[in-house]
Amino acid sequence: MRHRLPPALRLRSFALLWTALLTNGFATQMMVVAIGWQVYAIRHRPLDLGLVGLAEFLPLPILALPAGQLADRVARRSVAAVAGVLQVGIAGVLLAITAVGPSSIWPFLAVGLLNGIASAIGAPAQRALTPELVPLDLLQGAIALRSVAGQIGVVAGPALGGLIFAVEPLAVYAVAGVLLVVAAAAIVNLPRTVVRQVQEAIDRDHLVAGIRFITRTRVVLGAILLDLVAVLFGDPIALAPVFAKTILHGGPVVLGGLRAAPSVGALVAGLLIARRPLPFPAGRSLLVVVATFGAATIVFGLSRSLPLSLVMLAITGFVDMISMNIRATAVTVMTPLSLQGRVGAVEWVFISASNELGAFEAGGMAALLGTARAVVLGGALMIGFAASWSRLFPPLARMGRLDELRPEPV
Repeated sequence: MRHRLPPALRLRSFALLWTALLTNGFATQMMVVAIGWQVYAIRHRPLDLGLVGLAEFLPLPILALPAGQLADRVARRSVAAVAGVLQVGIAGVLLAITAVGPSSIWPFLAVGLLNGIASAIGAPAQRALTPELVPLDLLQGAIALRSVAGQIGVVAGPALGGLIFAVEPLAVYAVAGVLLVVAAAAIVNLPRTVVRQVQEAIDRDHLVAGIRFITRTRVVLGAILLDLVAVLFGDPIALAPVFAKTILHGGPVVLGGLRAAPSVGALVAGLLIARRPLPFPAGRSLLVVVATFGAATIVFGLSRSLPLSLVMLAITGFVDMISMNIRATAVTVMTPLSLQGRVGAVEWVFISASNELGAFEAGGMAALLGTARAVVLGGALMIGFAASWSRLFPPLARMGRLDELRPEPV
């Protein structure tokens, strides 16, 4: 049975990390559904949902650089374990809030802030663990599996959380707490693989070393910025409720299908990459899949057919997984191990900011131009970015196969 697993999962250390990512993703998505329902039920104001998201995001830009340096100075397993324990405590706090019966959104804002702190501290260390645990020849598949774990949580976590919440709200946080304990235990049982031999000074120069590395490494900078602008201007999923109700004339089931379709496509692509890494030159492939995302987005924006819309969204998820895998693998392989935490922290800020700001931009453009026009414009911009990126970042366009990449000098 073991030989049927993707190569990276045959490594006990990475299997433990993947288990932590999977159970953490399930628990997080379950709690997101429950929190959203409870917060909206208090005052029935959509703005309250946005405030909880803002509270979760605020600690990230503040703590990212210190957290990145922490991940490069201290055993990353320990940092990730501490963040995991904090998340277990957050589940316990939510259990207590639900048992008392919330009458204000303030407890949820405080929990959102705590969760943002835990994520800001733990994410750089957790992401940097993959190149510590996995040899270079299996790294691309491991990164794909890392994303697959997250996508499984996105697809199944909300459904499971909603079902449990409908039966007993307290049970959602109890089950999530158990899953988070499993995730923390898996992190604690990881081997201690890297010992920090050089103690760097704690100063501004070393604090911004990740930013300096990204700005001087054009391949890494180009890949991160392309992902930022693509999600910021091109991702249509934030407008799924509008498409479901007013364009496709459906209800919650149609909305659920639209939101799940990209993750289904991403899961398929992730499983394929995990078993057989991409054999094509990565630079040109990245630009092609971004343009394909844009084209599928345009068709989705023009579609009035539910099956066609679902297929287009699945295609966006499929090619987005390929794009993400190329970016994440290139950044991880080209970053020296001593800088993984700091570079990962900066990358995580870009990823989180693009998701949050992308939803805001989509809503603003839809209000200004109309929903369908805004989505079509976003898809056209993505094609334009893909066409221009080879001139803006020639080293990225010339990047060869991912298995040929090597770390850049510090």
